[in-house]
Amino acid sequence: MSSEKIYIEKNSVQETLIIPLYGRKMCSEKFPELYTDAFAKRLCDSLDYDFSELDKKSNSFLYEFGALEAAMRQLDMIWEIKNYLKNHPKATVVNLGCGLDDTGKACDNGFCRIVNIDLPDVISVRKQLIVEQDREKSVAYDLKDYSWMNEVDGSEGVIFFAAGVFHYFKTDEVKSLVLELSKRYPGGCLVFDTVGKLGLRLMMATSIKNMGINKVDGLFYVNNPAQDLNWSENIKLTSKAYMLGYYDMKNPGIRFFHRLLARLADKLIKMSINKMDFK
Repeated sequence: MSSEKIYIEKNSVQETLIIPLYGRKMCSEKFPELYTDAFAKRLCDSLDYDFSELDKKSNSFLYEFGALEAAMRQLDMIWEIKNYLKNHPKATVVNLGCGLDDTGKACDNGFCRIVNIDLPDVISVRKQLIVEQDREKSVAYDLKDYSWMNEVDGSEGVIFFAAGVFHYFKTDEVKSLVLELSKRYPGGCLVFDTVGKLGLRLMMATSIKNMGINKVDGLFYVNNPAQDLNWSENIKLTSKAYMLGYYDMKNPGIRFFHRLLARLADKLIKMSINKMDFK
């Protein structure tokens, strides 16, 4: 890994990696009793990127909540991955649309394998910044090209997770991907986050526009997981609230109004973490 800082261009695909990364760094600093991310600060320090605008916002109530949102999503994913690894210690942990996220390492039990998948330009940046450990590889694929599945050994179990990824897909693209995974990996599972239609429209003003997407028509959202994700008899679905489904957020430094907004986000924006077990 080079010691030279990696330049991140404004309004680029790579820039969409910065917001959740910075949010995890900020949350680690502000709420260490709730969340720690050993990788986020080091990665931010390795980037040639103007963080001044984010730094200015970092003490605002809404930006603090945004950081909590990024952190809670990762904590939820980590909970599900570690729970799966209890029964499948040598499973493969697959980070779909990995960006600069190192959740795989955070869950490493010393036996599992880790596969990180994203588009070529993202993997190029990732490989310059993040050192792969034993039993880990990062591969460049479009998730819609199912040949990436040849990189994943599910013989001893496999858990796929997608954090903040499927919002950029069409509904039929997500369904097709899920059904293909269920066919290829019986005994495996998939964990991913969703928002309702209102949540998707709110995202439209920020990260989705940065991806060059100007219309939300057809993009993937879920208002009612039990109904909207009922895609196959071979899939067992469980869903929990995104912000408060796993943790009560009653930690030092987290304000009452943060928890209130978290409850509203879960209910009104319909933020969920969904787990699909493949029979």
